[in-house]
Amino acid sequence: MAPSDRTRIHRVATNAHYDTATLHAIVDDAYLCHIAFADGKGAHCIPTACWREGDHLYIHGSNGSRMVKHLLENECCVTITHLDGLVLARSAFNHSMNYRSAMIYGRFEAVEGDAARHAMEALMEKLAPGRQAEIRPGSDKEYAATTVLRIPLTEAACKIRSDGVDDDPEDLNWPVWAGVLPWARTPLAPQPDAACTLPEPDYVSRWILCS
Repeated sequence: MAPSDRTRIHRVATNAHYDTATLHAIVDDAYLCHIAFADGKGAHCIPTACWREGDHLYIHGSNGSRMVKHLLENECCVTITHLDGLVLARSAFNHSMNYRSAMIYGRFEAVEGDAARHAMEALMEKLAPGRQAEIRPGSDKEYAATTVLRIPLTEAACKIRSDGVDDDPEDLNWPVWAGVLPWARTPLAPQPDAACTLPEPDYVSRWILCS
């Protein structure tokens, strides 16, 4: 996708990515996004669960949510960031981080009817593939109290750093360790509810193998 005036990256432009495949990969690796918007009470940045279907990012919230009401009438900025490592340089001002990030601009729209139910089922499949078929389905009352929203992934920019140390030539002989401390999100062992006596389903057993 071609960058717009507000998505074009100027600072370290070599780290910029505007292709759809990169954007989708960053969104798909996220469970949370942050939504920034401003209203009469000031500026806000709210973390919320997110998932992708096709060329849209989805979220959900209570019908009475101030954020939900605002997003349906105004534009916002959605951000996602994954930390991949700490870059330790020889100079304090050359330290950095390796990361994958995305910024998405636009306006959310409501998803209604069967499409909303399908979207909520897609969220469950993202969290634990196969679980939707086992859990108690949502009731009409629960769905009626929930708003599903989506924003098109058409105005967005990604920024990625995956390099090593970038020290100034005059600092290369400074006697200090330099390099990258890699960072990864690691699944831990499942913790069953105290009242649950059922054996682990396959998607729970596989959780620890995702690391």
